[in-house]
Amino acid sequence: MSDTLVRTPVAVSPVAYIQWGPVIAGALTAAALATVLHAFAGAIGLAVSSTAPTWRDASVALWLLSGVYLILVAVVSYGLGGYVAGLLRERHTIIGAPAATPERVDDDIEMRDGLHGLIVWALATLLTALLLVGAVAATTRLAAPSGGAAGPSTSVAGENLIAFDLDRLLRGERRQGDDVEHTRAEAARILLTSSSHSGVAAEDRAYLVRLVAARSGLAAPEAERRVDAAIASAKENIARARRSTVILAFMVGAAALLGAAAAWFAAVAGGEQRDDRAPAQRWRVLTVRRITLR
Repeated sequence: MSDTLVRTPVAVSPVAYIQWGPVIAGALTAAALATVLHAFAGAIGLAVSSTAPTWRDASVALWLLSGVYLILVAVVSYGLGGYVAGLLRERHTIIGAPAATPERVDDDIEMRDGLHGLIVWALATLLTALLLVGAVAATTRLAAPSGGAAGPSTSVAGENLIAFDLDRLLRGERRQGDDVEHTRAEAARILLTSSSHSGVAAEDRAYLVRLVAARSGLAAPEAERRVDAAIASAKENIARARRSTVILAFMVGAAALLGAAAAWFAAVAGGEQRDDRAPAQRWRVLTVRRITLR
């Protein structure tokens, strides 16, 4: 007669692996806090980009400071959202777990809490992106180019970067012509080519000189000097805008990665608070058990 080894299964109470209630609550909390902190940053000038033409005069130190603030906002907001999700998630009760394998059950619970934190991070990122898109769209409607409310057929993407350069280029005591929007758009398209490798073509520069002379009533030599100054200024302003965009993209990526990590660990911490599990005590118990088994 052979002996039969009976093993007690390790199980956790049958609950849904993903609980959307805590996830949605955590995501809304994270998105709300991020929105408030971003609004506060915009109020005090810690913004990585701006629709104002004078933003090009901001220093690199301000760009870096704004990026660091962006990372801190991500860590704090995602961390709070993950903690809320871990704290609100339904408590698991261990069913029939043998005394030798409590760490496996704890690891399973921590994995579930951490995954809930990651889902909170993903959902909060989508919510924050939608809010930012809406805010940018509203700001774009309010921030029309300084030369007037250009229609869809005459507006130029990126014109706001060189709006002040266009104002200086086309200003004059005796203006000729009434199609201001078309003139500004045409001049803007020429100036935006200054950031290319070849720069403004000679024929485009000559045409711009004639356009400025006809528009402002200046003599040809004065119009030529004004065009050269506008081309140099536009090239520098576009370069600074590109540098700020690079910093923004890098900081957004770093903030996203650190926010995901913060959401994971905060959700695990919330689960430990929910289950009254102290991390230090747990690791101490596991160490004692390993020593005893040896």
